[in-house]
Amino acid sequence: MSTYTAPLKDMQFAIAEFAGLDSVAALPGCGDVNAELVEAILTEAGKFAQCVLDPLNRSGDKQGAQWRDGVVSAPDGFKDAYAQFVGAGWNGLGASTAYGGQGLPHIVAMPLQEMWNSANMAFCLCPMLTTGVQEALMHHGSPVLLDTYMSKLVSGEWTGTMNLTEPQAGSDLSAVRTRAVPEGDHYRIHGTKIFITWGEHDMTSNIVHLLLARLPDAPEGVKGISLFVVPKFMVNADGSPGARNDIRCVSIEHKMGIHGSPTCVLTYGDGPGAVGYLVGEPNRGLEYMFTMMNHARLGVGMEGIAIAERAYQHALEYAKTRVQGRAIGQHSGDRVTIIHHPDVRRMLMTMKAQTEAMRALGYYAAGELDRAKRHPDAQARAGHQARLDLLTPVVKGWCTEVAVEIASTGVQIHGGMGFIEETGAAQYLRDARISTIYEGTTGIQANDLIGRKVGAEKGATALALIDEMRGIDAALAAAGEPFAGMHRSYVQAVHALEAGTRWLVEHYRQKPEIAAAVAVPYLKLFGTVAGGWLMARAALIARERLSAPGTDREFLEAKLATARFYLEHLLPQAVALSQTVTSGAASTLALDPAAF
Repeated sequence: MSTYTAPLKDMQFAIAEFAGLDSVAALPGCGDVNAELVEAILTEAGKFAQCVLDPLNRSGDKQGAQWRDGVVSAPDGFKDAYAQFVGAGWNGLGASTAYGGQGLPHIVAMPLQEMWNSANMAFCLCPMLTTGVQEALMHHGSPVLLDTYMSKLVSGEWTGTMNLTEPQAGSDLSAVRTRAVPEGDHYRIHGTKIFITWGEHDMTSNIVHLLLARLPDAPEGVKGISLFVVPKFMVNADGSPGARNDIRCVSIEHKMGIHGSPTCVLTYGDGPGAVGYLVGEPNRGLEYMFTMMNHARLGVGMEGIAIAERAYQHALEYAKTRVQGRAIGQHSGDRVTIIHHPDVRRMLMTMKAQTEAMRALGYYAAGELDRAKRHPDAQARAGHQARLDLLTPVVKGWCTEVAVEIASTGVQIHGGMGFIEETGAAQYLRDARISTIYEGTTGIQANDLIGRKVGAEKGATALALIDEMRGIDAALAAAGEPFAGMHRSYVQAVHALEAGTRWLVEHYRQKPEIAAAVAVPYLKLFGTVAGGWLMARAALIARERLSAPGTDREFLEAKLATARFYLEHLLPQAVALSQTVTSGAASTLALDPAAF
């Protein structure tokens, strides 16, 4: 079994070049952030991921979370690892200093999420959701709620969850039936929530649920949903956990993957009703929850990047040690490890190039998040927020879809052994599969992209980004070999993205069903080209630095080769995806539902 090693050099490259370390460091509150600090944090986090979390990944998958009479136990070792995690201060890295956090920007915090997820995705889901609860409360919580819950959430002493889904209300939250009845300064909650990640466990003394429910006089649909804080244990005046709230975990799901993470069915109000506290104003719960959901969607995109990296490392080690056959053209002599076979190298290069492109895009989005939150100029903040909004469904949808492909390729590199659980490759595929589904399926992300992010503003933010992509045309054209082929592919791909974007802008308002029929191909087109843009930039940077003395030539040469592979092998897919977007809607809808 391979051991996870954080790809520190590529992470630091992406933080500096794509997240924009220097520009983020110049923002208010980031004056202490520099390359040396980032390197120190990433190095220590990499050690924690490798030495504490990774060893529990396989055992946690085998044992799984356990439910017995309403009590959920994390896999062996998880509770101790969590105590070490919060004891080292990792839980509050990006949180507000007002509540005990370190206040570091997202370009530092999100790469750590990648490490935690690579090492142990099931474990990482717990602190990831806790961070999302913090985000929602910071934006919408009252002073009383903040004083009661934030410091415990930031420290990790308590964890948090998101309670949306019900048996009859999956992605369609307008069908939520959980009720909240006012009673003095609180509400009594009655209902059932399903698919609640880490909704019950034994790692902390309290769990803070953010829950969607309806007030008695609420209007129908999504405009009648309110958001509530519902603690597992009531909170005493001194801040300690008090009496048990009226919440029960009645079961946990038996899943394809992430076995170490309990996915719970929670019932609220079997007795007098669970006590909950309204967040913000009535009937604005879905709006508030989107603060947490968008944070979680970026986090799930990071999961895709993380699982891709882990699957690649696992497959690479196997390819370097598995002896099978002789080198092409040789009929005698020693047999070779499979990494010497060209098709295995093609698969490894595909995994490596896709993962680096996804990392570049995810870190770029993290930089936009920091600038959207911290830039001193309101107009600049709005511009960065618009680009972040555009990229969020792409990072979530594209990175997770590609992660499934990469994990599957990892199984393929193992050959028949990849289909055997003992080799470990299958776990990454099983774990990756949920990432395209929760926090909004790929189809939901794609509809968000073409609707709220492209159609609603007539493509303004998307087309502005495409114009920026064209800004490196001249540099690619002037770079000579091996950039000539890269340049041709790049020009065609950016043109393909523009054509697909303009087609959607033209058709979205008049025929939304037609646009929705090709929404997922458009999301994949956008991700493929955005990843190509950043990989092309990486190639130009590597080329320039290779001529400077004292550089890490091995890293830069590998970066250039990987970028070239992406632009020559993967980026050409953009032309076909664009053709699907502009010509494929009719065939998607050709069959009547009854004819299937």
